[in-house]
Amino acid sequence: MKNIIFDLDGTLVDSSSSILISYAEAFRQHGITPARALTPELIGPPLMQTLSLIAGHDDADTLAALAQAFKQHYDSEGYKLTTVFPDIEAMLAALARDHALYIGTNKRIYPTRRILQHLGWEPYFKEVYALDYFHPAVPNKAAMVSNIVTAHGMDKSETIYIGDRLEDGMAAEANQLAFAMVTWGYLDPAAGDLQPHWLRFDRPQALAEAIAPQ
Repeated sequence: MKNIIFDLDGTLVDSSSSILISYAEAFRQHGITPARALTPELIGPPLMQTLSLIAGHDDADTLAALAQAFKQHYDSEGYKLTTVFPDIEAMLAALARDHALYIGTNKRIYPTRRILQHLGWEPYFKEVYALDYFHPAVPNKAAMVSNIVTAHGMDKSETIYIGDRLEDGMAAEANQLAFAMVTWGYLDPAAGDLQPHWLRFDRPQALAEAIAPQ
């Protein structure tokens, strides 16, 4: 493999505490009681989709106000609480020596870049992509991955997408890319629906050794 596209949340970093704290603050500011518990299972989908799940409705004005409050808190303070899964940095350092690394995430591009800067990870990645990196924003990960592959003229047979959710696997599948599911992050309830040809790793070191054997 020459090109490696990584998901971010649940794959490289644990943003659950930082995101859930910012969701709680947004609902607190507007005096709204969440319709469901703020648990890590909420992490992953785009912001507006998740806010609708938490609120229990899709009233556009309410969701827009909640989104603004969430962004203000997360983009200024919440993102700093992001933690890194064990052994991830060693994996990135090993892979970056001989591979082109990219980020392709549902997280908004602004906090994604702030997180990478905060962690000192900017040198590892050739480019960082999110749904709202594009204008207009793309609707899903499959479209985002397609744009990444096209923008860099990637050979699909030499490109892999790595993530922690079934959605990530389906995005790779839609673009005829190899896919690796990682299981050290958030537990995706749909993770049992893996395609037989997908790879699966429970340790960063194992992933690095499989893709870039010494």
